[in-house]
Amino acid sequence: MAHAQTVVNEEKRSAVSGIVKLIEEYPIIGVVDMQSLPGKNLSAMRKKMREQVVIAMAKKRLLKIAFAQSKKAQELAPLEKHLEGMPALLFTRENPFTLFKTLKKNQSKAPIKGGQIAPTDLIVPAGPTSFPPGPIIGELGQLGIKGGVENGKVVIKKDAVLAEEGSVVSDKAAAFLTRMGIEPMRIGLRVTAVYENGQVLTSKVLDIDEEKFMRDLQDAALAGRGLSIATGFPTKDTIEALVQKAHYNAAGLALEANLVADDARIALAQEYLRAMGVAKYLPEDMRPEEAAPAEAAGGDKHQGAGKKGNEPEEPQPDAAAGLGSLFG
Repeated sequence: MAHAQTVVNEEKRSAVSGIVKLIEEYPIIGVVDMQSLPGKNLSAMRKKMREQVVIAMAKKRLLKIAFAQSKKAQELAPLEKHLEGMPALLFTRENPFTLFKTLKKNQSKAPIKGGQIAPTDLIVPAGPTSFPPGPIIGELGQLGIKGGVENGKVVIKKDAVLAEEGSVVSDKAAAFLTRMGIEPMRIGLRVTAVYENGQVLTSKVLDIDEEKFMRDLQDAALAGRGLSIATGFPTKDTIEALVQKAHYNAAGLALEANLVADDARIALAQEYLRAMGVAKYLPEDMRPEEAAPAEAAGGDKHQGAGKKGNEPEEPQPDAAAGLGSLFG
């Protein structure tokens, strides 16, 4: 009997020693819950991820001893409270978010059984059901669910929480959830927390919506760019837009203060004359006053025919006088 006890103790010490060695070797340590995980699924998972992850299984007490004996004892202490159900440790060099995503992707849904721990708040949503009126009305009342009958079918009037996260699910609640087709359990390695660089990341931190995360990043980048331009804070990504903004502001100020250079006046006059030429095609009630002579100006084309060659006429400085109507 004493010999058998010695063998058991030696096996435990060997298991703890092996786990301590893995803790020192790998930078990332994950805690998973293997409760209700069929052995077939575990074997398939190990085979699939053997090049990325090392899985170490032991009793919760032995895992705590391994934490305490490692050089990272103080940093790993917060992991102890995440040793849930049938805990095991994952050792890897993969990014924690990548690891979580891979394990979650390989999980399958399953109904919950009475006596199991609720992984999240188990909610029966409001809305119509496929059940006809009958004894089920009484069952709803026993579970604290507000129900009624509409169009010959049972209707749940309001969302109802049958079990809060971390609580034990009753047999009646589990049976009703199964009848409703609600499968809150996940068959696979359920990550509860991951250690990396002195930090413990919980499953809620690791479980991110990548598409929403990218949208949030893009929105933040656009908001930052807008703030940089609005406040005049230059960066390599906004300096060009800030220079353009300064140019437009300066041009507007120059026009308002009548500080436009001669060559700019000529260019503006040319554009103004083109605008007046187009204005004659507008309805009479929409034409500016300056557009009236446009047709008369068109009749003077023959008068310029005597000029040498096809030299264009230089716009007259007086033509810019009509710009007042454009710039106030």
